[in-house]
Amino acid sequence: MKTRHDNTRQHVLETGQRIIAGKGFASVGLNEILTAAGVPKGSFYHYFESKEQYGQALLEDYFARYLADLDALFAAEALSAQERLACYWQRWLDKQAACAEQQCLVVKLGGEVADLSDPMRETLRDGTGQIVSRIARLLETGMADGSIPPLDAAATAQTLYQLWLGASLLAKLQRQAQPLENALQFTRQLLSR
Repeated sequence: MKTRHDNTRQHVLETGQRIIAGKGFASVGLNEILTAAGVPKGSFYHYFESKEQYGQALLEDYFARYLADLDALFAAEALSAQERLACYWQRWLDKQAACAEQQCLVVKLGGEVADLSDPMRETLRDGTGQIVSRIARLLETGMADGSIPPLDAAATAQTLYQLWLGASLLAKLQRQAQPLENALQFTRQLLSR
């Protein structure tokens, strides 16, 4: 007997994310996702017109959850802005280093889908832009509260995000956390007073 899910669309997205995070987008077929989710093919097409639209929805869902977590962390006013950013980067290192499977869909899918699908590329671009904007706002808060030295918040946020994406990719290639640890050390130096 199959388990009924209250939100079939969300269940298909979450199941697909787990599979795609391990294998990539192009190498996973709809049948694999639907079988793992216990959902018939007709239900898939009720929610998504195509695999590409599914991929876009998957990324939108990923960013919605990621940004909600980021907003909660960055709203912790008991900590200085510098401490909140330090928690963010440490959390990134811990998640990437602890799991053999790639957890960050930006790292996993960025290079793969950028040439395959403009809608998915644009979703990745817009989602990462929102992350960078939030980092920049917290950098500005940190300069205002004195926990972060004066710097160009927008350029620094962009550069740090790029550093961490690159470090995540290298950690994956090398199968070790050293690139992430190097990124953390550099980030701490840059943001310390």
